[in-house]
Amino acid sequence: MSYAAPSPEEVLRKTRAVGQYYGFAPLSVSTARGKGGAKSAYPETLSGLTLDPRAEQVASFLKHCRDAGLEPNPRAPLLLWHTNIAYGRPAPKKIVVQFHALGSDHALADALVIRTLSALAEDLFGQATRLRVNSMGDKETRARYARELGSFFKRHAHELPEMCTECARRDALEAAELALKEGGTVELPAPTDHLSDASRKRFEDLLEYLEDIGSEYELAHGLLSRGPAWGETCFELTNDSGRVAWGSRYAELARHFFKVPMPATGALIELTSEKRTKLPSAPKEPSVRFAFVHIGDEAKRLALSLAEAFKHARLPLSQDIGVESLTEQMRLAERRNPTYLLIMGRKEALERTTIVRNRLTQEETVLPIEGLVARLEKLA
Repeated sequence: MSYAAPSPEEVLRKTRAVGQYYGFAPLSVSTARGKGGAKSAYPETLSGLTLDPRAEQVASFLKHCRDAGLEPNPRAPLLLWHTNIAYGRPAPKKIVVQFHALGSDHALADALVIRTLSALAEDLFGQATRLRVNSMGDKETRARYARELGSFFKRHAHELPEMCTECARRDALEAAELALKEGGTVELPAPTDHLSDASRKRFEDLLEYLEDIGSEYELAHGLLSRGPAWGETCFELTNDSGRVAWGSRYAELARHFFKVPMPATGALIELTSEKRTKLPSAPKEPSVRFAFVHIGDEAKRLALSLAEAFKHARLPLSQDIGVESLTEQMRLAERRNPTYLLIMGRKEALERTTIVRNRLTQEETVLPIEGLVARLEKLA
């Protein structure tokens, strides 16, 4: 379902700002890291698959990535945002904003996408969102769960609408969605009860990240994803109007577009614009005052929390949380030409401090995380 939105210009401005805080770059800018290839058709392997509307949006995004020659990998994953609105062009009535993490198999990628989408949704709709999260698991898990659902529908055929039991003969997951929609009194089996060891570990890691960064969530066993595109974690954001964003891991879909298996997580916000207004020309990019580089798992957890604090203080910050290499983070940070670098290694993370380097004078100061934003506001 689509929801009324702020003006397209405001959507674009807020998407860019939120993306920068959490380390997501617009696809158009990030193509500079790729080789830049010619436009091509969709992979032939997709021709026999039926994709739902969300999967079609993601497939279009992946095609743009492939055409741009982007080649994310675990050492240099890509955190990207993409939208169908652009400065200087008429905005469509249906606006789609996407955030994606490509190349990272770490649960941090899921947490990043979720936290960034939550921040953007709250900015766009002016109210807090509620996070519902589930895991459908890997191929092994989904096959096991489908078999369990098939047995479930046979055992409870007399307690369920006839349409559900008939549908279960074709597709047990579709029947489960139908049963949930009909609001039956019989509780369906939970996908998380059938997770493989690897899927269970991934899901537990995600929940630990969400708890560490203070993101409240609800375990939603009735939140299902099906079809050839989706797997593992799925989630949605809701507010008083209903669902405002939906996301999932989609390695099965991504593998059609890249030469190697590609871990991937993505999410979409769909909004409705009242009319096809033309956006003004692109404004001048604001200067980046602070760039944050970090190494180690604990530092990246703190980076997520600090992004929240910087955003609430309206203090511009850029970072690349998904990039492991300090050298690559430094290269990307230098390209943005910030006034100050914030540097956090494993030692600083354990001590809950960060090094603040003035790039003009090369002077360095060690500051505690507690009260950091308030101190930096005086520099800004």
